[in-house]
Amino acid sequence: MRRHSMSFLAAAAIALAGASFVPATARAQAVRPEVGRPLQAAQELVRAQRFREALAKVREADAVPNKTPGETSLIERMRLAAASGAGDVDTAARSFDIVGGQVGAADRLRMIESLAGGYYRAKDYGKAMQWGQRYFKEGGTSGSVRTLLIQSQYLSGDFAGAARELRTEVEHAEKGGATPGEDRLKLLANATLKMNDTNGYVWAVERLVTHYPKKEYWVDLLGRLQRKPNFSDRLALDTYRLSLATGSMSAANDFMEMAQLALQAGFPAEARQVVDQGFASGALGAGKEAERHGRLRDLVNKRLEEDRKSQAANVAEAQAAKDGTGLVDAGMNLVFAGDAQKGLQLMQQGIAKGNLKRPDDAKLHLAIAQIRAGDHAKAQATLRGVGGHDGTADLARLWMLYAKQRK
Repeated sequence: MRRHSMSFLAAAAIALAGASFVPATARAQAVRPEVGRPLQAAQELVRAQRFREALAKVREADAVPNKTPGETSLIERMRLAAASGAGDVDTAARSFDIVGGQVGAADRLRMIESLAGGYYRAKDYGKAMQWGQRYFKEGGTSGSVRTLLIQSQYLSGDFAGAARELRTEVEHAEKGGATPGEDRLKLLANATLKMNDTNGYVWAVERLVTHYPKKEYWVDLLGRLQRKPNFSDRLALDTYRLSLATGSMSAANDFMEMAQLALQAGFPAEARQVVDQGFASGALGAGKEAERHGRLRDLVNKRLEEDRKSQAANVAEAQAAKDGTGLVDAGMNLVFAGDAQKGLQLMQQGIAKGNLKRPDDAKLHLAIAQIRAGDHAKAQATLRGVGGHDGTADLARLWMLYAKQRK
């Protein structure tokens, strides 16, 4: 027979049983020999990790008629130890229910913890969950038991319970200045997916990109944002900008489309940077579409040269306009062209001038320009003022996550 390693519950229970069952003591003398001898043998067998044999000795003691309450207590304590070591968690749990109230609070919690672990190892996740919950109801604080409880909830199909516990754990860690575990956040995301809880899922992935800003998390988050029913097509370029900034853009078509959108919006300097990055990454310039990629680069270079020649006139026209939209656009173009100081000044003048068709878009663009200029603190302050119900505020929140990482 394969020997089991002694569980903590077995060790704790035999220690308790040993403390109460010592033949040389007056207490031991109150135990009749026909009960005491098999219990003594069971104790030695547990110490030798021969748990099945120990259970047989416990049953021998239990078969003695007319047992006193003290004898019954010792029998159940020893049964608890032997059953736990043998992996018979149900028997151990029944014995605990009989004698658990007779031990101190600390030992009681350790036994409950071990019972929860025993059921978890036996893949009885429903009972593992019940004992885990009981542990915390009785004042337990162990992080490992909370992990076991959450895993049991998830594996037993209680996704709502698992998500609730995980979210509490994540919030507690963040409030304490700690970083939540990546595995915990991924489990939370999976639990919310199982419940079709889109908001809960996004909450989890936002924290993944906050603490573990991996490409795949950004791809998921940005993809879900664009699929929201109220998300405006107008924000496609701003979404691409975040995708490029986070390193989550890799497809040739995305580089092509972003460059074309930047040209259409009047930002040839940005388009040039997108194309250059696409070629540098190998996404552009290779394969069947290589010639098309080259034509786009030529077009971008042509537009950029034209823009340089008309830049002063464009700024003057924007300054003469009744509204500030032109100044915001002209300023952003200058930021992309490398003149961040003048560009940001023009953008701020445009917002102050007012009469903007889309004020939230203007603030979002100012924040993006501030990030490009390296002023992430100001960008965060700007982003906090971005509203809108067509995806602008949602996108601003993601840019905020990115800006916080750039400190």
